[in-house]
Amino acid sequence: MTPKKKTITKAKSSRTQKIVPKKTTKKVVKKTTAKKVVVKTESKEITASDIRVSKIKTPSLLRGMKDVLPKDQYFWKKMYHAAEDVCDAYGYGYIETPVLEDASLFIRSIGRGTDVVDKEMYVFEDKDGSKVAMRPEFTAGIARSFVGHGMTSLPQPVKVWCWGQLFRHDRPQAGRYRQFHQFGCENFGVHDPAIDAETIGVAYNFLLDLGINTNIHINSIGTLEDRQNYIVELVGYLRTKRSYLCEKCRKRISKNPLRVLDCKGESCKAVIEEAPQIIDWLSEKSKNYFVKVLEYLDEMEVPYVLKPTLVRGLDYYTETVYEIYTEESEEGAQDALGGGGRYDMLIEELGGQPTPACGFGIGLERVIMVWRKLIEEGKIEQEEVLPKIFFAQLGEQARMKTLRIIENLRQEGIIVGHNLGKTVLKVQLELADKQKCAYCLILGQKEVQDKTIIIRDMESGIQEIVDQKKLKTELDKKIKKMAV
Repeated sequence: MTPKKKTITKAKSSRTQKIVPKKTTKKVVKKTTAKKVVVKTESKEITASDIRVSKIKTPSLLRGMKDVLPKDQYFWKKMYHAAEDVCDAYGYGYIETPVLEDASLFIRSIGRGTDVVDKEMYVFEDKDGSKVAMRPEFTAGIARSFVGHGMTSLPQPVKVWCWGQLFRHDRPQAGRYRQFHQFGCENFGVHDPAIDAETIGVAYNFLLDLGINTNIHINSIGTLEDRQNYIVELVGYLRTKRSYLCEKCRKRISKNPLRVLDCKGESCKAVIEEAPQIIDWLSEKSKNYFVKVLEYLDEMEVPYVLKPTLVRGLDYYTETVYEIYTEESEEGAQDALGGGGRYDMLIEELGGQPTPACGFGIGLERVIMVWRKLIEEGKIEQEEVLPKIFFAQLGEQARMKTLRIIENLRQEGIIVGHNLGKTVLKVQLELADKQKCAYCLILGQKEVQDKTIIIRDMESGIQEIVDQKKLKTELDKKIKKMAV
């Protein structure tokens, strides 16, 4: 019996293994794996040395990029409103173009051989294989929009202003980032010295409204024909001085000789000072045009400085070119707040009808840097507009009513400060005092039931109870009193 059982058991075991070998193996693996997981888990919970805490690295800003923080909102909001106001006054309408454009747009308009196209432009391949670029400046994109939307059929001139971010892979330094903001204006359709002066005036007055006094460094590079004649003379001169030039400028002689005049390197300064001046190669028509621009600026009382070596770094410029500097800027310093000029050939270059145009761009990070310095030196005051009235609430029922009352006041044109994160009245009154509010509205449980509200004079501490329906009328009286 016993041997028979053994034989049967062996046979049965053998038969089972042959029929379902995979199933049996799978079950064994499952059990083993489960046991291992449990053991490891228990080990982690019990043994502190087995616990591996992974330190998550906090992401950091890319080099040359920046955050605009709430603590800086005074500058950004005031600049935007100043731009909006001056553009409304001069009849410029707002325009916005995409951050991404076809890379060829900038190569055609700005030009090969320029630092922007050759070194600084962010270019990459899109998913469809096309080359796209993050806009390094506004003018080319706006000109593309002007052509694409048939704006030549609109009454001329077409005047637009823009505000936004630009991108250049430049070397980061004070006031210069790889992602930066600009405010700019473009004026299409009229070739007239008055139009040049108008756009310069908008740029100048924008900065003046912020309390920043500036000078316009200005020159004329003439028409395309004037410039070609001058370039022949300039190249001949530069070749004789080649050994004195920096490495970059030696390459520029054949690629973009006008850019040599814009070099700030010490070794090139003496060569540039002795170089032939483009003003001597202008046609009589170009000279007369430039003189007229200066006469308009004189009449507008816009201060300017003639700069014979000023050429700007982009290929599309013709005739008037300028840069904007503070009165304190040192000679040769690379701290221009902005610049611009005329570009009569650009629209035609992009496939549109021949259309004269001019415009400017102002770097807003540079403006803030200068602005802060003037505030620190006490030359201008920082007058941040804060709510003069604070809304304090006490109790759950009062909190429920707070936002409704605040919104009703907003719709009536009255802005009040508040902090729903605070529930203690003393803390809220301290906030009102810190924000230099003249009055504090106090809503508690009793006021909710009585449909009243307390108005507290923050200076004297005197309180008065008013009907909620009469709140707007009472606040209007107090706001008028504050304004006197």
